[in-house]
Amino acid sequence: MRSTANRLFHRRALGAALLLLAGATVPASAGVTSPPLSSGPARNVILLIGDGMGDSEITLARNYTVGAAGRLNMDRFPMTGSYTTYSVDKDGKPDYVTDSAASATGWATGHKTVNGRISKTPGTDRPMPTILELAQKNGLATGNVTTAELTDATPAALVSHVSDRACQGPADMKDCPDDTQARGGLGSIAEQSVQHDVDVLLGGGRRRFDQIVTEGRGRGRTVTEQARGRGHRMVTNARELAVAQPGRPVLGLFAPEAIPVEWTGLSAAQGGTAPQRCVTSNPARPVGTPSLEDMTRKAIQLLERPKSAKKGFFLQVEGASIDKMNHDADPCGQIGETAAFDRAVKVARQYAAEHPDTLVVTTADHGHSSQIVPLAARPAGLSSTLVTDEGGLMKVSYGTHAGDEGQEHSGVQVRIAAQGPQAHRVIGFTDQTELFITIRTALALR
Repeated sequence: MRSTANRLFHRRALGAALLLLAGATVPASAGVTSPPLSSGPARNVILLIGDGMGDSEITLARNYTVGAAGRLNMDRFPMTGSYTTYSVDKDGKPDYVTDSAASATGWATGHKTVNGRISKTPGTDRPMPTILELAQKNGLATGNVTTAELTDATPAALVSHVSDRACQGPADMKDCPDDTQARGGLGSIAEQSVQHDVDVLLGGGRRRFDQIVTEGRGRGRTVTEQARGRGHRMVTNARELAVAQPGRPVLGLFAPEAIPVEWTGLSAAQGGTAPQRCVTSNPARPVGTPSLEDMTRKAIQLLERPKSAKKGFFLQVEGASIDKMNHDADPCGQIGETAAFDRAVKVARQYAAEHPDTLVVTTADHGHSSQIVPLAARPAGLSSTLVTDEGGLMKVSYGTHAGDEGQEHSGVQVRIAAQGPQAHRVIGFTDQTELFITIRTALALR
C-alpha cells in the first residue's frame, strides 16, 4: 500500500499536470490528439513493452527514422517519467541487472523476484497473482501480444507461474520439477497460457504448443489440441487473423519460434563496418506474417465487447526483438523492431484518442547495450556506422560483453510514459513494481 506521502505526491503531481497541460494537445504533426487528463478510473488499459528499449535504443530509432529533431509516436505522451528495473536475490537483496523474467514479474505482480523466475516469489518460490489474472477475475477481457514466442519471459509473466523461464513447453520442464503436473504443479508456460483462456494470444512459439502433454488431464494431446478442445480459434497468418471474430478465445501462432524481424543489415563488428543503409524488407520473414501494428489493432478489435458483456479490457503488447537484436549487436534489426513497436504505439494512442477512458502506458523492461558514439571513436567492443534517413552518419557501439554469447542487459533506469486515466502516476521517478499499482488502480481491480 502506498504511504500517505506517496499518495499526496501523486495528487499534487496530477494537479500540477492539469495546470500545465489544461487545454493542451499534441501538435498536429503527431496525427494523434491526447485525451483529457483524468484521475478517475479507466475502462481499458493498453500496456506496451519495448523489450530492451532503453533511452539509447529510442534515440537510435528516432535519429535513423525521423531525424534528431523529429519525434516518434512514443515521444508524444503527455506524462513521462522513469523507473528502476533491478531484480533481487533469494534473500531479497538487489540484483542490479534484471532479466526479462524478473522485470516482467515486477509489473505483472507488483513484487520483485530473482532472475529467471516467472511470477513466483524469490525465496519460497510460490505463485503470485498477476494483473491479467486479476483483470479476468474482475470480468475484463484480456489480451497478450508479442513478437517473441508466446512462452517467452515477458508474455509468460502475465499468464503463468514457473520456477524457471526455460520451462516453456511440456518437453522443457527439466528446470522446473516441482511445477510439473505430476507433482501437483501448473505445468509448462504453454499449458498455463491455454488454461487461462485469455481472450487474445498472438505471437510466435508454435513449436512449444505443438509439444505433447505427458501428464494431467490433457495427457497424449499437444497443447494446441488442448486449446482447440477448450474452444480456442487457431490462426496462423495475417489473413486468418483478419477474419477472426470475437466470441471465443483466439490463439495466433505466426512462427515456430520468435517472429522474424522486419529489417536486416550488417551486424556490428570489431573495428566497425563501412557506412550502411538498413534493408527494410527481411527475406527471411514469410509473406503473410502480421506486423506488431496489425496484431495490436486486431487485438483491440477482438477485446472490444458490448458494455453489458464485459467491463473493459487489459492488453499487453510487447516489441520483443529490440532486445534480441541488441543481444546480437544488430543495429538495423534493432532499429526496425523499435520502429515497428512505435507503429503499435500509434495504434494504441489512436484508440485512446477515440476512447478517453483508456489508459495507455509505454515503457521497457530493462536497458540494453547499444550506444551512440562519436564517429571518431574507436570502441573497444563491436560497432557499426549507419547512414540515417536524413543523410547523416551515426556510429553505434556494443560493448557489454566480450564473449560469444552476445551482448548483455544494462541496469539503467528506463523511460515510462502514459496518457489517460491515472497517467499522472508515471510522472517522476518510480520503480517497476509500481506499474502494477497504476494499472490495478486505473481498472479498480479487487
